[in-house]
Amino acid sequence: MAALFDAEDLIAGAWEPRYNIAPTTPAPIVRRSRSKDERVVELARWGLVPPWASDPAIGTRMFNARIETVATSRAYRRAFASRRALVPADGWYEWRKLPGGGKQPYFFTRPGGVVLAGLWETWYMDVSQASKQPRQGDLNLLTFTVLTCPAMGEAIETVHDRMPYVLPPERFAAWLGEEDADEGELLAGPAPSLPDDIEIRKVGRAVGRADNEGPELVRPVDAEEGPSTIPGL
Repeated sequence: MAALFDAEDLIAGAWEPRYNIAPTTPAPIVRRSRSKDERVVELARWGLVPPWASDPAIGTRMFNARIETVATSRAYRRAFASRRALVPADGWYEWRKLPGGGKQPYFFTRPGGVVLAGLWETWYMDVSQASKQPRQGDLNLLTFTVLTCPAMGEAIETVHDRMPYVLPPERFAAWLGEEDADEGELLAGPAPSLPDDIEIRKVGRAVGRADNEGPELVRPVDAEEGPSTIPGL
């Protein structure tokens, strides 16, 4: 990833790729470091914790930011203005509600993976005002959130009405603040051709448990719902 994004590697082997990343789990992000004046790849915890938060547990509810309100929301507007990040991934999971009840997971991917639009924040605990002993690592947290937008294309919309904001490579520099871009350009949404590149796989329900891990989670399976009603599947 450091070579791919022309960034300094601050992870240094401290993380192994995973097939099941849930909120509160660490994952690599690419951001612009002011102190180093260059891009860096480092680990951050999924679930944004704003600087004004009194408890880092708020991050469990702030793992997604809506593209429609991210520029004006109290929770995200400052990060959107100056702390934007790239979130590399092989793909993402969505759950489709079934007519008879229950949900079926799907994995969305494409060759070469995807890069999601994200925001980052650093949260520092005021130990003098802490009401309880902080957990290890909670004193200084680097966290991130992923932007979402309305689903694109009939196949994706059939599974879920929203999707991550997938950034095309030509927008990486602007998203990181390395090139000038106005709000409309930053929040233009994924490239119109994206749905044509996406492969949608019906996968097993084991991905619903955050402690399940392994390549079998992204392998196609026969679902119990019967013949697919999703175009192309």
